Amino acid sequence: MALRADQNSKPTLRRDYHPPAWLIDQAELTLKLDRDTTRVHARLFVRRNPDSDASRAPLALAGVGLTTRAVRVNGNPVTHGQRRHEGEEMIIGSVPDQAEVETEVEIAPSANTALEGLYAAGNMLLTQCEPEGFRKITWFPDRPDVMTRFRVRLEGSRSEFPVLLSNGNCIEQGELDGGEHYAVWEDPFPKPSYLFAIAAGRLASISDTFITASGRTVALQIHSEPDSLDRLAHAMGSLKRAMRWDEERFGLEYDLDVYHIVATHDFNMGAMENKSLNIFNARYVLADHETATDADFEAVEAVIAHEYFHNWTGNRVTCRDWFQLTLKEGLTVFRDQEFTSDLHSRPVKRIQDVTDLIARQMPEDAGPMAHPVRPERYVEINNFYTATVYEKGAEVVRMYQTLLGHDGFRRGLDLYFQRHDGQAVTCDDFLAAMGDANGRDLGRFERWYRQVGTPTVRAATRFDADQGELVLSLEQSLPEHPDNADLGPLLIPVAVGFLDADNRPLQPVLVGGDTGPSETVLLVLDREREEYRFRGLQADALPSLLRDFSAPVHLEYDWSLEQLARLAGFDPDAVNRWRAGRRLAERILHEGIKRPAGLPDTVALLASAWRATLSDPALDPALAAELLSLPSEAELAEQCEQVDPEAIHRARTDLATYLADHLTAELNAVFQRLDSDRAWSADAAEIARRRLKNIALHWLSAASDRTWSVQAEAQYRRADNMTDRFAALRALVHGNADEADAALADFAERFADDALVMDKWFAVQATRPDPAVAEVLPKLMEHPAFSLRNPNKVRAVVGGFAMANPVAFHRADGAGYRQVADIIAQLDVINPQVAARLAAAFARWQRYEPGRAERMQGELERLAGGRLSPDVGEIVAAALRPAKR
Repeated sequence: MALRADQNSKPTLRRDYHPPAWLIDQAELTLKLDRDTTRVHARLFVRRNPDSDASRAPLALAGVGLTTRAVRVNGNPVTHGQRRHEGEEMIIGSVPDQAEVETEVEIAPSANTALEGLYAAGNMLLTQCEPEGFRKITWFPDRPDVMTRFRVRLEGSRSEFPVLLSNGNCIEQGELDGGEHYAVWEDPFPKPSYLFAIAAGRLASISDTFITASGRTVALQIHSEPDSLDRLAHAMGSLKRAMRWDEERFGLEYDLDVYHIVATHDFNMGAMENKSLNIFNARYVLADHETATDADFEAVEAVIAHEYFHNWTGNRVTCRDWFQLTLKEGLTVFRDQEFTSDLHSRPVKRIQDVTDLIARQMPEDAGPMAHPVRPERYVEINNFYTATVYEKGAEVVRMYQTLLGHDGFRRGLDLYFQRHDGQAVTCDDFLAAMGDANGRDLGRFERWYRQVGTPTVRAATRFDADQGELVLSLEQSLPEHPDNADLGPLLIPVAVGFLDADNRPLQPVLVGGDTGPSETVLLVLDREREEYRFRGLQADALPSLLRDFSAPVHLEYDWSLEQLARLAGFDPDAVNRWRAGRRLAERILHEGIKRPAGLPDTVALLASAWRATLSDPALDPALAAELLSLPSEAELAEQCEQVDPEAIHRARTDLATYLADHLTAELNAVFQRLDSDRAWSADAAEIARRRLKNIALHWLSAASDRTWSVQAEAQYRRADNMTDRFAALRALVHGNADEADAALADFAERFADDALVMDKWFAVQATRPDPAVAEVLPKLMEHPAFSLRNPNKVRAVVGGFAMANPVAFHRADGAGYRQVADIIAQLDVINPQVAARLAAAFARWQRYEPGRAERMQGELERLAGGRLSPDVGEIVAAALRPAKR
């Protein structure tokens, strides 16, 4: 069932959108659940859409992998001669303008390895319908602009499926003959079919209640396998915090009587926001301090919040078509980022989000699958659940708030819901609400939805002595791409500030501006080139540009290394302080990459900036941990015209060793000061303490003096929490310590029965930066805890190797390429979505040195010569297209 062979490779184009010819006001489904053969009876109340431009089009219903037993219209059987099949559609002629259409089909959940539609997961049956999985359950116009009220009856064995869940409220349940039972669920809100969900099986749960701002009581339940009940409390607390925050920040209250979350180990994505029945990858639900790190706790809280926030931004107001995916995902990512920022450290969260954008989205922007945040075309929509749609989409939403202010953004969001509650709409509708609510013409801002690639802003300064003014010039440009032709300049918010010669923040006055002196001035660049004049500055004022990363652009400015070191040590904007340190490290590393051995003398500047961070006890430890970071090898590769992974790895390793050797005393002092035998606590200060302590240990593990391994081994043995235990394990394994094998064996013995923790054990070995890991990969895949059918296991082992271990994946003899290509071909038959994500590891092959490029190209061509799913086929075809020069 994994392949959709009848789907051709003809792209779907945004410009070809037409409203649906038919609407479905009500859908009544009965599912007789069985792992091997589930029967689905659907009664659809259809009517012609008066707003359609195809007024006489026949009724077309989508379906994939369905064994059709009956089709009736108004009770009359529809013969084979009265219906035809075209691709994934069944087309029925002579349907009255308003009719009742019935279908009866059979599906095979246990054979559904693609994990789309209805599938078996452990002792459960679950659904995943976004984007086009509902057509694997029953015949339906499976598109987001057909919004329907669903009534669902579930029937099944009480012993096998004691819990029967679907969307909305349970209105009836009871017993049936033969040990079976049933439950009827009704969702009063119309929704697209991609939000349909069921979960059935032997589930345990914890329960709580939430009192809304208007005084209603909402029943909350989080379900998992019975042996995981003691790891659900954090998820429940996260849900309640998200519900309260959304009421307080945006005035958005939950609208049903119940809210369910179900955790499963077999899930392609992180989670799914189905109305009132969220289905989650277990890694984003289960957490306690013995099995989850502090980062895992934060991820659980953020993803729980993200899916809850979709109740309004995605469910109550949804997408007209899949080209508008960022309308819900970019907006909701922004909302979950704001939630985490408000509850924890805003500067740290912002740095983490920008780090992710630079590491994941900007390479995507520069690759063969580059696309706008609102794509213009796709072959397989599954391939467009991307960092561009999500993370860059969130940056586009953030720019609305930057330009309009918090109050103005809230006014725009309020108007958006007032206009469009219960509708399927577009990004243009969102932009219109933002502009209209604030009396602003945002027409030029719409270009952010159409541009491809990461824009560049070039900055320069000069001092006009005659006027006593510092002049800042900004110039913008877009990458070469057909979609950018004739687009015109973007509207780019650029937040700037300045430091004096003693590194103190200044308060300049923008000439012609409408505000007084300020440490940070917001400029709006809406032309290709613009000059801005400032009073109150000396000629040597040091510019701090693009504060808080106010726009998702590449910024170019000719800072000296000494100026970058000053910004890294003293910029009051935390994001720019972090970014200056990274820029300084990048400059040093690229010089080192060019050398056969050794680093430039300027490395002392970076060591000095790090020493200042390590020696500042007043600095937030969580922020200090972010400042003590280096660009990854993948990030450095993106900045090279021709990539040599061995040279990059050597230079970065040399820099890490230099810093560890020259800052050993400071790193040890921080480690010893923050090391503690206090019992684990979730207190924010304790989380920050563990974070900085373990960063110190991480960098000590790069030192020439190997005594650090004694500290790491001691921390591993006495740790009472996964944060400290895993940090020590990673240091030992990635630092090639003698104690690593014993620690790995102990870890596997302790957590052999915990699938999520074993994913960490797999990943720490698959990502060990050593070319020899190519020989380890097959052994990891032969481990009894590994399964190619489980997405989490594949991501931990194969994804970790291909995406997060460049020195091993890009081994000169091509062994890494061959292994991953073989796995992609094997996995594509099982789960095309996961296989396609692995195929992206080859996307940038043309940028590598000739030997590696030739080997990667050969593996892509070998894949292209086989029978590929549309998911993998689109990625491979895009990668093999000639590079633009």
